[in-house]
Amino acid sequence: MIIIGERINGMFKVVKEAIQNRDKTAVQDLAKRQLAEGADMLDINVGTASANPVEAMRWLVETVREVTDAPLAIDNPNYETMKAGLEACKGRKMINSTTGQIEKLDIFLPLAREHNASVVALCIDESGVPVDVDGRVMVAMNILAKAMEYDVPIDELYIDPIILPVKAEQRGPGIVLESIKQFAMLADPAPHLVIGLSNLSQGAIDRKLINRTFLTMAIGVGLDAAIVDPLDTELMDAMITAELLMNRTIYSDSFLTAYRQR
Repeated sequence: MIIIGERINGMFKVVKEAIQNRDKTAVQDLAKRQLAEGADMLDINVGTASANPVEAMRWLVETVREVTDAPLAIDNPNYETMKAGLEACKGRKMINSTTGQIEKLDIFLPLAREHNASVVALCIDESGVPVDVDGRVMVAMNILAKAMEYDVPIDELYIDPIILPVKAEQRGPGIVLESIKQFAMLADPAPHLVIGLSNLSQGAIDRKLINRTFLTMAIGVGLDAAIVDPLDTELMDAMITAELLMNRTIYSDSFLTAYRQR
């Protein structure tokens, strides 16, 4: 399971203030804590913290790079901000994200190829988020075809079926689970399958319970990457245990500790 830590995001107060005050300590502490709890990659998102997102993204990436060489997911919908983040990021990197809209793919897939970056592609096309599994599969197929056109390796492609807040659309989780199963059959080897987990529980009271329950269900049908809060210990424990029960890791009495120290 590829865990992408979501906490370095300007939408969070502590990160927003760190960006505005150029406080490296707060950002670097978040980076180190997420990695210690099992994150494989760190999402880097300036959010609305700065009137100059290009400069802020560059500073944020360079700040994190001072303390880790872990892969970074550059998270911004704007081309110039994304480009600045990729240029500042030495080592492995990811574009998070593009949509399945043709004009977006024609912009971001060549950028991914230029920077040897993996890329998250959302199952959203010109008509929005498909309402059913078939619609999502069609968008995923178009994304896959475009990735092949631009010579983006399939093992560097992460397709996101889009999880909507369960409070607003209770059928959504079932649609996403079935979509994950279908996406796994689109190619051999299959692209990575990823979700932004926190969106599922937006507006709900028992957010942590909803998130960790769905994550284990999704792992059971083939999910192999997720953007989550690795500082949520119960969530991470559930994920690690699901990986064990799916026979993806070797059992030991200290399997939780062993996973984090891998």
